[in-house]
Amino acid sequence: MNMQPNSVIAPPPPKRLEDMRLPLVMMRDILLKTIFRKNIDLVSELAGAICLPIPVTQELVDMAREQRLIEATGTLSATSGNEMGYQLTDLGKARALDALAQSEYFGAMPVPLENYREQVARQSIRNIQISRAQLTEAMGHLVLPDSLLDHLGPAVSAGRSILMYGPPGNGKSSISNGIRDALGDRVYVPRAIEYASQVITLYDPIVHTAIADAAQDPKALRRVTRYDSRYVCCERPTVITGGELSLSMLDLVYNPTARTYQAPLQLKSTGGIFIVDDLGRQAEPPQSLVNRWIVPLEESKDILALQSGEKFEVPFDTLVIFSTNFHPNEIFDQAALRRIFFKIKIDGPDQENFLKIFAMVARKRGMALDEAALVHLLKAKYPTIDNVYANYQPVFLIDQMIAICDFEGIPYRMSAALIDRAWANMFVRDEAIAR
Repeated sequence: MNMQPNSVIAPPPPKRLEDMRLPLVMMRDILLKTIFRKNIDLVSELAGAICLPIPVTQELVDMAREQRLIEATGTLSATSGNEMGYQLTDLGKARALDALAQSEYFGAMPVPLENYREQVARQSIRNIQISRAQLTEAMGHLVLPDSLLDHLGPAVSAGRSILMYGPPGNGKSSISNGIRDALGDRVYVPRAIEYASQVITLYDPIVHTAIADAAQDPKALRRVTRYDSRYVCCERPTVITGGELSLSMLDLVYNPTARTYQAPLQLKSTGGIFIVDDLGRQAEPPQSLVNRWIVPLEESKDILALQSGEKFEVPFDTLVIFSTNFHPNEIFDQAALRRIFFKIKIDGPDQENFLKIFAMVARKRGMALDEAALVHLLKAKYPTIDNVYANYQPVFLIDQMIAICDFEGIPYRMSAALIDRAWANMFVRDEAIAR
């Protein structure tokens, strides 16, 4: 299945209150809390605040009126199409305060977990088929051997876990970001989901990049409602973690003050990519981290727990990319390695590709190449480190030479002397330090 942008099936908007598949009391209380907290008196504004179509919102308002929690103000708003205004009754205010004491959540109506599962299947990362041309274009800023793309292409298209390993400074993080850029389409992320009458906030503007849609304006009286506005149309998400990753970050986060939950990182990355960078630098042993992922990686589901201890399943639909400078056999046992579907070694460039990278960086930095300086670098410097080239080295050396030129007040240029000064900062000489 070759997915292009906009080809993901959007979640349809609910047409009636019975389509919501949420507890009526929960919906009513969110309505009351939203009116109370945001001081809203028009149904059109309330529909925008709770992210429901106006007819469904009106059904909720009518239900609350029958329970004497809301009353009409008896006035029409001339600026909003002569809409009738509504307000909370004293009983409604008391109920709103009682509901806020149980949970501070108000605003967008949550999506039931079952409905969310259906949407995850419609926009699964495993439905994407990446072509060689797409991957090459996304990696265009990198100089990579064709053999590496031979391995990366099937790994990304499979939507399965990837372990990239090799010496530091050779672009494992940049390749991970290039994979993210190659995906190129969009998904629908719920603002919040509901399980067992508990609200779990999911949409996170730090993780999710919303795509503007002028036709999807929940506050407009006349609008084209193309999809359920409880969802936000986003680029496929990317979560990047490094040495700070801990096992606790993969659990539900409970806010005891608001009495609501926040989705863990892997749930926020649903439909996208979860990058574990610098594996082996975390406080948790790599084996423990991978053990935590075994069930999700094999069964496409994760298990989370509420404060009560009740456990429940959520979809696990993310491309997990592990990146490490260690050899896999040093940090994993064979059982763990079997669970990681693709293992790809990222080596340093050969001399030809090193020179391509060097020339590309020099051009971007506005520094002319000098043949004598390059010969000096290749013949005098690299033999001292057994001609081991790394992708980071051209950037490091050229930036060092630029810094020296700026300090000395001379035009950007390359010379053997500048190469020597830059090289001296790339490595630290082994020596005893007197204390």
